[in-house]
Amino acid sequence: MKRSAITYLYQWKESNYRKPLIMLGARQVGKTWLMQEFAKEAYTNSAYVNFEDNEMLRELFAHDFDINRIINSLQWSTGVTIDENTLIILDEIQEAPRGITALKYFAEKAPQYHVIAAGSLLEIAMHQNDSFPVGKVDFMHLYPLSFFEFLDAIGESRIKDLLMSKDWSMITMFRNQLEERLRQYYIIGGMPEVVSSFANEGNLTRVRTIQKAILESYERDFSKHAPAIEVPRIRMVWKSIPAQLAKENKKFVYGAIKEGARAKDFELAIEWLKDAGLIYKVNRCKKAQLPLSAYEDFSAFKLFLSDIGLMGAMSNIPVQSLLDGNVLFSDFKGALTEQYVLQQLKDNSSLSIYYWSAENSRGEIDFLLQDEEMIIPIEVKAEENLQAKSLKVFVERNPGLKGMRLSMSPYREQDWLVNYPLYSINALQISPSQHHN
Repeated sequence: MKRSAITYLYQWKESNYRKPLIMLGARQVGKTWLMQEFAKEAYTNSAYVNFEDNEMLRELFAHDFDINRIINSLQWSTGVTIDENTLIILDEIQEAPRGITALKYFAEKAPQYHVIAAGSLLEIAMHQNDSFPVGKVDFMHLYPLSFFEFLDAIGESRIKDLLMSKDWSMITMFRNQLEERLRQYYIIGGMPEVVSSFANEGNLTRVRTIQKAILESYERDFSKHAPAIEVPRIRMVWKSIPAQLAKENKKFVYGAIKEGARAKDFELAIEWLKDAGLIYKVNRCKKAQLPLSAYEDFSAFKLFLSDIGLMGAMSNIPVQSLLDGNVLFSDFKGALTEQYVLQQLKDNSSLSIYYWSAENSRGEIDFLLQDEEMIIPIEVKAEENLQAKSLKVFVERNPGLKGMRLSMSPYREQDWLVNYPLYSINALQISPSQHHN
């Protein structure tokens, strides 16, 4: 399996300003595999410790931060001689008291060592950790496989290369094949275990079984790791997301969780899920002006799951209706398509992602992106129905913007809008130069 994030890891390794790296991401998204794969490719050897199942080493940082003592303990425990060609991997570091703080001492006292720390609930631990090593660590987020990574994994690199070429007439010629692969990705999603099972066996029933098992393991995490008082609320928010996204207006409504529910009852539950990497939160933006963050409206937002395959499994959408593009599935099509687009956008770390809606009318722009000095309004269409009324009005009101529409229609450029087929989104590397060429 090839992960594009490995490119970032190589840049980190070669950087003159390298600090210990914290890899964030939901459970089962492939962090451990990626760290070990990178160690195999780029280092002479690696010292791997998982604090979740190594009770003896959990106390490693409890008494002091003497780096020599720490290195000796790691060498003794792993049987690996640690030098500058060794990658030190500290997995599930949030399970070791003061483990996160210890990274600061690696940065200050022993910058020659290459250290990567990871953990599925690491971001939650970071928010509870008083002495977080601010400015002393690098960060990286790992997400489920993107559509292009999925194509690589199932042996369809040729399709990926065709899309990367942006040869639109050729792409249009093969659109049936491309749509079929996209529909498969809607079902399978990007969780590594699910993708590799499909790549090896091609069995969609097995795919669903694995997805359900992942969902169950997430629910077990709620009870095991969240504050007891929040667990029921976390469950309610989690279970309500697919239905919230299936609504015409996808904005998250507390009342849809249960009657009379208010923001303050569920804010912590939403933050917990977000910090666990299980959901993405996209806030509303009031105005298309730079920087978008200055016009952010924290009281209105949409919630998405981390993975489209898990969303289909959670909603029990029949696999066959997804494959056939069946009517059964049409209510849900908008939700899945928007989920798909957001998931691909998250893969590009330079983007700030919002959505826009008018104060008093029905106008809405599905996503409003900022990439450095550029604002891009995006409309997402599940079908080929190409009415883009909101987008057109929005672009007319905000001179200098060019709209982007992602739909099942072939590539087509107009003066105020470019329509890209949904399956080409990973080839766009959405940035000003690309969007205007």
